[in-house]
Amino acid sequence: MVAQQESGNNQVLYMHLDLASLQSVRSFVENFLKTESRLDILINNAGLATRGKTKDGFGIIFGVNHLGHFLLTVLLLERLKECAPSRVVTVSSDAHKFGKIDFDCINTHKKLGLGDSALALLGLYSDSKLCNVLFTHELAKRLEGTNVTCFSLHPGAIKTEIGRDANLWWKLVLFPITMLFFLDVDSGAQTSLYCALQEGIEHLSGRYFSKCATVDLSAKARDDATARKLWEVSERLCGLA
Repeated sequence: MVAQQESGNNQVLYMHLDLASLQSVRSFVENFLKTESRLDILINNAGLATRGKTKDGFGIIFGVNHLGHFLLTVLLLERLKECAPSRVVTVSSDAHKFGKIDFDCINTHKKLGLGDSALALLGLYSDSKLCNVLFTHELAKRLEGTNVTCFSLHPGAIKTEIGRDANLWWKLVLFPITMLFFLDVDSGAQTSLYCALQEGIEHLSGRYFSKCATVDLSAKARDDATARKLWEVSERLCGLA
C-alpha cells in the first residue's frame, strides 16, 4: 500500500527482495513466476558501497551489486524470452573505468578485493560496476536471436542514499559535493528509462549508455574472455553450475 500511495498508481505491487541473500532472490523469483504472467522489462538498479558480507559470505559490494543481480536475471530469463520483445537494463557507473576483476581474490576470499578503508571501498565499488558492464556484454551474446535485449548505463552522479552507511567523516565530505553538483533522482533516472523504453535501439544490445546515448568502452570493459569467465564463476558461486 505504501508503494501505491507514494506513486499514486494502484497498479504498483511491492514484492520483498534482498539481493544480499541468494535464497531471497530465489524465493522472490519463485513467487513472481507464480503470481505474474508477464515480465517485459527488468531493471537491475541496486547498488551500495559499504563494509560487510552477504548472508552467503560474499563481500557485500560484490554480492549485492553483481551476484544478486546476476542470479535474479538468469532465473528470470525464460520468462523474459516468453514475453519478448523484452529488455534487461543494468545500472552501472563510469566508476567501472577504474575497476578490475581479480578472479584469484574472488575464488579465495569471495570478494572483489581486500581492505575496508574508505578508499578501498570505492575501489571495490568500481570493480563491481565493471562486473555490471561485463555481465551485460556476455548476456547480449547469450541472448542473440531471442528478441530479448540488454543494456548497461551510467546514470550520472545522483543524490541517492547510497552513502547512508558511510562513516561520519565521509558524510561530511560528500554532503556539500552532492548538494552542489549531483543530479536529482528524476534526472538521474532518464538514461535508465531511455534504455528500458526507447524504440529502435534493439540493435544496440550489449552497449553502454550515458546521457541517453551510447558510449564506447575501453578494451577491458568489452573483453570477451573476461566476460565469459565472470559469467562462469558467477554461475558456480550462485549454485547454477
